Amino acid sequence: MATKIFVNLPVKNLDASVAFFTQLGFRFNQQFTDENATCMVVSDDIYVMLLVEPFFQTFTAKPLADATKTTEVIICLSADSRAEVDRLADAALAAGAQPAKPLQNMDFMYARNFQDPDGHIWEVMHMDPSFVQPEPAATAAAQ
Repeated sequence: MATKIFVNLPVKNLDASVAFFTQLGFRFNQQFTDENATCMVVSDDIYVMLLVEPFFQTFTAKPLADATKTTEVIICLSADSRAEVDRLADAALAAGAQPAKPLQNMDFMYARNFQDPDGHIWEVMHMDPSFVQPEPAATAAAQ
């Protein structure tokens, strides 16, 4: 079984967050959705749990960071092409996101960043496969 990742993010308004990410093309697993949380499906192995702040607070004794004022994490998603990076970033901006950083256009990587309505920073990047070298362990296993 592949390892799955569940990123948990606090949100102020669950309905507004669902509306925002729906405009970006994400879908939600209704089996794990109620008035406190929803499960946003990024891929077969990546999920983002959007949790209203009071519910999120039940999972930690630490105070919640205000993502509009501090950065705790940058969520980076890979894209299959530069066009897909632009599609997702443009959709986010059209849905009300704010730019987080200027476009990064390097020989090996193309990336755009935005802040969602709660201030969480998302990066969408495409990496040129010709620049990615296989890890030594992966190379040995393939032989």
